[in-house]
Amino acid sequence: MRRNAAQGMPGKPATKKARPKSTRKASIATLSMPLKERAYQLIKHRILTCAFKPGENLNEAAVADMLKLGRTPVNQAFDRLRLEALVDVIPRKGIVVRHIHFDEVLQISEARILNEAYAIRLAAERASTAEISAMREILAEAAHLNGDIERFIMLDREFHMMIANAARNEVLSDILLNLNERSLRLWSISLADEEHKKSVNTEHHEIFLALCHRDASAAEEAMRRHIDSFRLTILKKLSDLQSDLGQMRESSAAQRKSLSLQK
Repeated sequence: MRRNAAQGMPGKPATKKARPKSTRKASIATLSMPLKERAYQLIKHRILTCAFKPGENLNEAAVADMLKLGRTPVNQAFDRLRLEALVDVIPRKGIVVRHIHFDEVLQISEARILNEAYAIRLAAERASTAEISAMREILAEAAHLNGDIERFIMLDREFHMMIANAARNEVLSDILLNLNERSLRLWSISLADEEHKKSVNTEHHEIFLALCHRDASAAEEAMRRHIDSFRLTILKKLSDLQSDLGQMRESSAAQRKSLSLQK
């Protein structure tokens, strides 16, 4: 019986079903939410997408004004984000977006390689025709995106979570959901680079082809290469970012000193 290479399944392609709409906006606040939850979701979204950059000082009043919310829900949101280790409260500096440390990148990468390599092996055996078709649609949309980094990140996340779900292991899926959320800030930094976006599209295509052919070993190897490429890219980007922050601080200190001497 002929195998349909695009779907990785024998026989005629199944009737195409529409891919469920993306849940990329699910975590963003809506007007129906309580104010403290709305503030939390909006600020967290800005941190995870690096609209608020690692190391950036946040003024509570300015953030409240930006979000058109009162100081109380914003203060409650920052308390919650501090408990989640997304912000720090530093004496005489106020609220600072938590830095991303090199050790954190290495630990997340190790955990992703271990768990996603196994998930893709299971998915190569268990993914349905409908799931493979949905993955194809995700990759097709990602390949034609121009400039919409946030949408690209959400498609990247959706692709990886579809693999996790196709593994048919709820415990593993929950682990990968947590890892993907912890990776969001890293994706926001690495995928700002157009060349890296092209590499990601190529790497995803290699993973997908192996999955279509039900080749668990090839799929695992492609996934390992993909995550290792991510690790190397983000480490370089973080090094560049820290260098830029250092230069900004030196420039700011020099300006303050100059103003002090002029008085």
